[in-house]
Amino acid sequence: MSNPLLNEALLPPFSQIKPADIKPAIESLLKQNRETVARLTAHPESADWDSVIAPLDEMGDRLSKVWSPISHMNSVVNSDELREAYNACLPILSEYWTEMGQHEGMFKAYEQVAKQAGQLNAVQQKVVENNLRDFELSGISLADADKKRYAEIQNRLSELTTKFSENVMDATQGWEKLITDKEQLAGMPDMALAAAKQAAEAKGLDGYLLTLEFPSYFPVITHCDDRALRAEVYEAYATRASEVGPNAGKWDNSEIMAEILTLRKEVSQLLGFESYAHYSLATKMAETPEQVLQFLYDLADKSVDVAREEYKALCEFAQSEYGADEVESWDVSYYSEKMKQAHYAISQEMLRPYFPFPKVLAGMFDIAGRLFDITIDEVSEFDTWHKDARLFEVKRNDEIIARFYLDPFARANKRGGAWMDVCRTRRRLADGALQLPTAYLVCNFNGPVGNDPALLTHGEVTTLFHEFGHGLHHMLTQVEYADVSGISGVAWDAVELPSQFMENWCWEPEALAIISGHYQTGETLPQDLLDKMLKAKNFQSALFMVRQLEFSIFDFQLHLEYEAGKTDIQRLLNDVRERVSAITPPEFNRFQHSFSHIFAGGYAAGYYSYKWAEVLSADAFSLFEEKGIFDKASGEKFRSTILEQGGSKEPMELFVGFRGREPKVDALLRHSGIK
Repeated sequence: MSNPLLNEALLPPFSQIKPADIKPAIESLLKQNRETVARLTAHPESADWDSVIAPLDEMGDRLSKVWSPISHMNSVVNSDELREAYNACLPILSEYWTEMGQHEGMFKAYEQVAKQAGQLNAVQQKVVENNLRDFELSGISLADADKKRYAEIQNRLSELTTKFSENVMDATQGWEKLITDKEQLAGMPDMALAAAKQAAEAKGLDGYLLTLEFPSYFPVITHCDDRALRAEVYEAYATRASEVGPNAGKWDNSEIMAEILTLRKEVSQLLGFESYAHYSLATKMAETPEQVLQFLYDLADKSVDVAREEYKALCEFAQSEYGADEVESWDVSYYSEKMKQAHYAISQEMLRPYFPFPKVLAGMFDIAGRLFDITIDEVSEFDTWHKDARLFEVKRNDEIIARFYLDPFARANKRGGAWMDVCRTRRRLADGALQLPTAYLVCNFNGPVGNDPALLTHGEVTTLFHEFGHGLHHMLTQVEYADVSGISGVAWDAVELPSQFMENWCWEPEALAIISGHYQTGETLPQDLLDKMLKAKNFQSALFMVRQLEFSIFDFQLHLEYEAGKTDIQRLLNDVRERVSAITPPEFNRFQHSFSHIFAGGYAAGYYSYKWAEVLSADAFSLFEEKGIFDKASGEKFRSTILEQGGSKEPMELFVGFRGREPKVDALLRHSGIK
C-alpha cells in the first residue's frame, strides 16, 4: 500500500495520514534527497541555476510538503501516537538539515552560481546570497570536530524545544476544576458559563468545568467575583510547567530552559558570535544588540512612568470603589474591567454579541477585497483533520491565486494561542506550472454554544485579523522561488509588519460597520458603543506597552548575557521588571516556564520583533489615515511593495518603497495614546 504522505497531491490527505506512515515517509524522502544532492553536486564547478539550484529548490519543497501536514497535525490534533511518530522524526531531520547546511558540494555549487550574477535576475541573486549566508551560519567553515559538535547541539536543541512545548501543552491540560455551586462563578458572563457547562457535560460531569485553556481562563480572571477562585486559577496558570504550583515539578521546564540557553550560547560561539543575540541578528533587520536594546529602552522610557500612573489609578479605583486594600496580579484584570466599565461604560462582553464569528469572517474578507482586489470563497468538500477546519480559495479576476485553511476554535489536544503556518509555497514547478501558496490559520476562540454562533471579543477579532495578515503576506506573494516566496526568507523582525498592519482596521468605524452585526438582530455596532469603544481604546495602553517590553527585553538580555551555571533566569527577569514594569507579580509566578515563543518557537532573541514591526505597521497605516482607510491606490501600493515581494528584497528597502522614507516611531506612540 502506498504511503499517502509520498503521493503528489494538490493539498495534504489529512484523513489518510496515520502515525505509522510518518517516519517511513520521512526516511524514504531523506534517502532520495541525499541521492539527489550527490548527483547534482558531483561537479560543482559547472553548476548553474537550471542544472543545480532549481532542482534543489524542487527537492526542498517536496520535503516541506511532506513535513508540513505532520507538524500541523501534531499541533492541532495531538495524540500519544502522533507525538511519538513526530518526535521520532526530529533527530533524523535535524541530522539531515545539519548535513545539508555543511555540504561542501552544495556550498561550492552556490558559490559557482554566485559568480554568474549577470545571468541571474534580482530574486535569484537574493536566493543565492541568502543560501551562502545560511551555509556560514550552519558551520560550513568549521573544523570537522566543531562540525560534529554543531550537529550534536542542533539535534539536542530540536528535542529540547519540542519537549518544552509538550510540557506547556500537558501542563495546560493537566489542571481543571469542577464548580458545582454556580454562585461561586458570580460575575462571569453568560457565554462563559454556558461554555464551562458545555465542557463539563462533554466529560459526563454535572456543573461547570474550568480549565487553563485561555478561553476558559480569561473570563475567570477578568469577571469572577470570587477572589479566592481567581487566585487559585491564576496560580495554576502562572506556574504551568514549573517547579511550583498545583502540579509542581510534574512537567517542569526549568532544566530544559537552562540546557536550551547553554546550547544556544555554545553554538553561537562555535560560529564566531559573542552570544546568541548576536547570532540571531545575522538574519534580521536590526544590526547590533545595542541598537535593539536602545530601541526597547527608549520605548520603555517613554512609557513606564505613564504605565505606573495607570497602575496607581487602578489601585486607587479598587480601593475607593470596592474597598480593596491591595491589588494582586489575580485582581488586575478584574478591577481593570470594572474601571473600564465605570469610566467608559464598555466591556468586551458587551461587544461580544456584535461580533459573531461568521459576520466577522465575512467582513474581514470584504475588507481584504477592497484593499487588495481579491475575493475569497469557501470550499465545501475537502480532506480535513477536524470538523472545525475550513478551506478557502483566494481569487483575483476569478482566477484562484491562493488557498488557506482556518481552524478557529479551542479544543483538547490542540496547542494554545494563534498562529499562521505554511502548507504550500508559491513556486514555479519544473514543468512550468505554478504551485499556488496555501496557509494554515489557527486560533483558539470559544466555539459555538448551543444553537448560537461563536461570539468573539473585540480582542479576538483583532487576533483573527492579525493571523489573516500573516496569511495575506504568504498568499499574495508574486515570487516564484520557494526560498524567498511568501513569508519565506523575510527577516524575522519584519515578518510581523503585515499582521499588525491588518489589526488597524479593527478600530476604524468604517471597517467596524462591515465586521459587526448583532448575532440575533443583525444590527451593526451602535454608535454609542462604538464611541465608547474608541474612547476606551487606549485604556491602560501604557501598561500593555511595558508588558510587551518586559517580555522583549527579558528575551533579548537573556540570550545576550546568559552564562551556564551563573545566570539566574528568574533574577534576570526580576531585574527587567524592576526597571520597566509597573506591576510586580507574586514570587511564585513562573511566566518564563511557558514562554513558548522563545523556548519553542522562532522568537529566541527576537521577541522584540513585535514592537519593531509595530513601528513599521503603525507608520505604514498612517498613509491610509491620510488617504482614507479603503483608498485603493494605497492598498495596491501596499500589496505590490510589501505583500507581493515576500523575502525577495531587504525589508527596509520594501518599506521605503511603500512609504517613501524610513519608518518613524511617532505613529506607534500616537496610536497607543502615549505622549
